Amino acid sequence: MWLYLVALVGLWNLLRLFRERKVVSHLQDKYVFITGCDSGFGNLLARQLDRRGMRVLAACLTENGAEELRSKTSNRLETVILDVTKTESIVAATQWVKERVGNRGLWGLVNNAGIAVFAFNEWLNKEDFAKILDVNLLGMIDVTLHMLPLVRKARGRVVNVSSAMGRISLFGGGYSISKYGVEAFSDSLRRELSYFGVKVAIIEPGGFKTALSSNDRVSPALKMLFDQANSEVKEIYGENFLSSLKSLMETCTEDLTLVTDCMEHALTSCHPRTRYSAGWDAKLVYLPMSYLPTFLTDAIVYLSSVKPAQAL
Repeated sequence: MWLYLVALVGLWNLLRLFRERKVVSHLQDKYVFITGCDSGFGNLLARQLDRRGMRVLAACLTENGAEELRSKTSNRLETVILDVTKTESIVAATQWVKERVGNRGLWGLVNNAGIAVFAFNEWLNKEDFAKILDVNLLGMIDVTLHMLPLVRKARGRVVNVSSAMGRISLFGGGYSISKYGVEAFSDSLRRELSYFGVKVAIIEPGGFKTALSSNDRVSPALKMLFDQANSEVKEIYGENFLSSLKSLMETCTEDLTLVTDCMEHALTSCHPRTRYSAGWDAKLVYLPMSYLPTFLTDAIVYLSSVKPAQAL
C-alpha cells in the first residue's frame, strides 16, 4: 500500500512540474509594475524581468534608487517615484502606467514595498503600529485598487509579497499583523478576480538578508524604541532581545533569487501557484509550525526565545 501511495505522490508532483513549466507567450509585450524597487527583492526582480525581455515599470521611493536601477538595466525599463502611503502619489503613478500600457492593460502588479520593526509590543505605541500597517497593508491595498482596472483588462496577475510571519507571529510589532492582513486581502482578491481570468499569488519568504532586515538598520531602530520606552518597561524587559534578534538576523539567507524566482514564476507561468514559500526556514520551520496545535507552537517559541529580564 505504501508503494502505491509513494508512486501516486511522485506522479502528482511530476504532473504538477510539467504543468507549471508552461510559459505565457509574448512575454516581451507584457508590462509589469513593481513597487519597492530601490533595493532588495523589488530591485532584483526588476533587473531579472528586464533581462527576460519584459516591459518593467519600476516604482522607487527615491530618485537615487531609480537612477541606480536604470543604470543597471536596459532602455525598456522605466521608473517612477511612488510613496505607497500617499493616495495622490498612487493616482499619479496609475496615470503614468496607463499612458504606457495603453489598451493592452497591465499584465503584472507586484506589491513588494514594505518596512519592518520587530519588538515587544509593550515597547511600542499606536503610531509605531500604524507606520507599518500604512506601508505593508493599507498602501498595498490602495495601489491594488487603483491598478485593478488595468490588470483586469489584460487578464493578468497580482503578486502580493507576504511573509512566513504572515502564517505564524513570532515577534511583536506591526509586521506580522500587516502580513496576516496581506494574506486575508489576497485570498478575497483571488476569489473575486477569478471571474475575470486574473490570477493572484502570494509570496511567503522566510528570513532573507535585505536592507529591510540588515542589522545595520534593525538593531539601531530597535535600540531607539527601547530607549524611548518608560523606565519600568526597560527594567522589566532588559536589552537581551537585541542580542537575540541579532543572532536571528545572522541566520537569514543571502540568496534573494529564491524569492524573485518565485515572483517570476507567478508572472510568467501559465499555471502559477496560489502560494510560494521561499527559503528553507519557511518550508521546513515556519510553515510546519503554523499547522501545529497552538500549545506546541507556543512551547517551541517559548523554549527557543530570549526571555524578558524579569520573566517568571
